Amino acid sequence: MDDQIGTGLPASIEAAWGVRTRPNKGPRPALSLERIVAAAVGVAATDGLQAVSMSRVAADLGVSTMSLYRYVAAKNELLALMADLTFEAPPAPRGPDEGWRAGLSRWAWTELAVYRRNPWVLRIPISGPPVTPNAMVWLERGLDSLRDTGLREDEKLSVILLLTGYVRNQASLEADIAAAQAAGTAAPDPEMMGSYGRVLTRLTDPERFPALHAVIAAGVFEEEDEPGYEFTFGLERVLDGIETLIENRRSGRG
Repeated sequence: MDDQIGTGLPASIEAAWGVRTRPNKGPRPALSLERIVAAAVGVAATDGLQAVSMSRVAADLGVSTMSLYRYVAAKNELLALMADLTFEAPPAPRGPDEGWRAGLSRWAWTELAVYRRNPWVLRIPISGPPVTPNAMVWLERGLDSLRDTGLREDEKLSVILLLTGYVRNQASLEADIAAAQAAGTAAPDPEMMGSYGRVLTRLTDPERFPALHAVIAAGVFEEEDEPGYEFTFGLERVLDGIETLIENRRSGRG
């Protein structure tokens, strides 16, 4: 397989875009890029990202490892395509009667759901800007949610980067805690210790930690948050900041 043509992207990424097409003549090959990526996703979902290798995927497909290299030249290309497959169902476009804030909120919740279903994706290092097909659809939907806001085009892109960064950070935190609990290495459950607030009261001095003790005294640690509260709280604050920027642009400030 040629490494690069036309766009300068790896041939496997071009194939995912449909830039490279197979000839119409001749028998259809038993192996395909789609089958390889789907098999790799299956390995990651079952045994974790660390279990994904060209040899493991080839074995699951019942083919030789070298045959995979006709379609994917390197593992990093395979990882990029695996991540892209998990984002194959983008949020619906912003409706004509839907405000930008509701559109971005729906976009963020949809992205969080993808990460929750596929936490292994969060272990794939980010090595550059997105170039895969599904990622571009997500970017388009996010940018389109900001239409008619008065923001500059570079600001729209920065807003999406800010928003997806927040979502990914929260999803990574959830995934880390879940992984620690599964491995039995998570911190002791506050319920088993009586209460988190009482533990902190014993460990900290109110003169040295007055702000923390104000939180403890208010009973914050004794309250049980509603599911999704922390994500919703942070998301709304991010959207508040974006709203301020939009208002400044519309009023000519800044």
